[in-house]
Amino acid sequence: MQKLTNAEEEIMQIIWKLERCTVSDIISTMKGEKPPHSTVSSIVRILEKKGFLDHKAYGRTYEYFHIVSKEKYTKKTLSSLVKNYFDGSMNQMVSFLVQEEKLSKEELNDLVKQLKKQKQ
Repeated sequence: MQKLTNAEEEIMQIIWKLERCTVSDIISTMKGEKPPHSTVSSIVRILEKKGFLDHKAYGRTYEYFHIVSKEKYTKKTLSSLVKNYFDGSMNQMVSFLVQEEKLSKEELNDLVKQLKKQKQ
């Protein structure tokens, strides 16, 4: 599975949320300054070539939908992050998050509870 650029990832987040949508739907969902229709359309076609999307045509209108789920992409991205920045160690990643105060004690306790649940 290929890595997405920031622009591609932003559009995929919208498509995962909407599930089925047109380019106009994507643009209307975007926050802030809206990019040109042609720009979003180009990115959507790239996502289709990369195998993340497919479409159904209704005349000249294309309705896009994801082929790669958000969960599948999240797993792949997280695995890559852990491998490339934490020597493949989830323990190192969690330690880093705790040290950087990105993970609160409550969140850490929730993680421990989830781990205990999974072991049972």
